[in-house]
Amino acid sequence: MDFDDQLRRYFATTDLSQVPQGALESGIEKMQVDLGMEQDRGRRFALWALLTMLGAAPDLDVAFKDPADRDSARDFMEMMERAQESDESGEG
Repeated sequence: MDFDDQLRRYFATTDLSQVPQGALESGIEKMQVDLGMEQDRGRRFALWALLTMLGAAPDLDVAFKDPADRDSARDFMEMMERAQESDESGEG
């Protein structure tokens, strides 16, 4: 699942700064519903990752039953934290 495709599907644009607050909340809610219904591990992870970036993802133990998926999600969260720290420090 391509990142831009997800943005277009849920928010009708790839530029989240152009999405009105109500539409943003509606898109996030739809993503959360889709996450709960999605059976494909890859698609489920992609939805969860975007929800994480939007500050709306469920806890790992709720989102992922498989311990390997939870470990991958933790790795993703750590990678995002390192990237944010690097941006804030002016590195990389």
